[in-house]
Amino acid sequence: MSGSAPGEPRRLRLAVHKFASCDGCQLQILNLEDELLWLSRRIEIAYFLEWSSRSLEGPYDLALVEGSITTPRDAERIRQVREQTRTLITIGACATAGGIQALRNWADVEEWKRQVYPEPRWLEVLPTSTPISAHVRVDDEIHGCPVNKEQVLRVIVRALLGTRPDLPSHSVCLECKRQGHVCVVVARGLPCMGPVTRAGCGALCPGLARDCYACFGPCDDPNPEALAARFQDLGLGAADRV
Repeated sequence: MSGSAPGEPRRLRLAVHKFASCDGCQLQILNLEDELLWLSRRIEIAYFLEWSSRSLEGPYDLALVEGSITTPRDAERIRQVREQTRTLITIGACATAGGIQALRNWADVEEWKRQVYPEPRWLEVLPTSTPISAHVRVDDEIHGCPVNKEQVLRVIVRALLGTRPDLPSHSVCLECKRQGHVCVVVARGLPCMGPVTRAGCGALCPGLARDCYACFGPCDDPNPEALAARFQDLGLGAADRV
């Protein structure tokens, strides 16, 4: 079932799934607002519990997946999502890199469970928090924490056109240069992560004369050693760079 009226072209079936995450990336989709009204003529939102309790069975043309895999149940469910989906795209730092919850990957999860929960035996978790790509094939990724809503819109429109997303892989520095921002490393001596961070935020923080915090993760060709050396030249020690 496509949800299209008789005589109308078939609408693209979209599903949005959540795993371990804060819902911020899903909210960015809802923040499209007017664009969603336009898209509703071309897409059918078949599954998106943040949007509506109405849910339709697969298969789906496009699935946007937020969140990391942290439980055995999650690991099974993402395999089911992949089986039902033609094109699967992960959205946000949790889905693309494991998220802030991946800090537990270097800790004793069993010890944490004993310290936090009165009945830790009831809690079923995997020893690590991992990105979606560690469990199933991913067709593309939208980075960010949260994602840029304009990038989400671009991906959906590209899906309607039957083409792959053309998301940036270069660093934030290029966005700064294009927008004429003064480099906060050179001018203010701030420990900006822009040189090693993937573009996509619109150079938001440097545009406000603040240093980049690397919300979009590493760019495709980073040079962290050179950046660390520059931070050292600025008088920043290892503790300052953490």
